[in-house]
Amino acid sequence: MTKTVDELRNEIRVAVGRHERLVSSGFTKEALAAICESLDADVATANIPGKNVMRQAISEAVDGVDERRDQGSGFRKAELEAIAAELDAE
Repeated sequence: MTKTVDELRNEIRVAVGRHERLVSSGFTKEALAAICESLDADVATANIPGKNVMRQAISEAVDGVDERRDQGSGFRKAELEAIAAELDAE
């Protein structure tokens, strides 16, 4: 059985040392920063940048995430699967 978007987000959160969410929720800026750090994405996270900047860095760091996507919206299911797989490979 395939995982839901919420399950994938929680899997990614746990993989980068964040806590699972009990309710459906997109990534916080802190969670996106943790994902960027885990992927060694090209973004400075000392002063947390905007979500769109971090989504773009993740898009560039992970095969299967379209770099040309609208960075103002959350990741689609296939993109979450690619991010989760990349984190599992690390």
